[in-house]
Amino acid sequence: MVTGNQLRIARFALRWSVQQLSENTGVPLRTVKRVEAEDGIPSTNATTIHTLQTALEDAGIEFIGTPDDAPGIRIHPCKD
Repeated sequence: MVTGNQLRIARFALRWSVQQLSENTGVPLRTVKRVEAEDGIPSTNATTIHTLQTALEDAGIEFIGTPDDAPGIRIHPCKD
């Protein structure tokens, strides 16, 4: 499971706006903002988190660590 902080920093690393992440995933803008505002594991359904995580991973982000132990990201070249 990823944290709201990880999702936010991953989006930032890709230079995506909240609007772009919302459009790329179909997750409502308001939901993306709420999820990213949480420090730990976001309190939303697992499908929403999986959708956001998958879109960011497809763009070259690797989520590392665990929510309790050094959560972070690695940036890889996009697989396009």
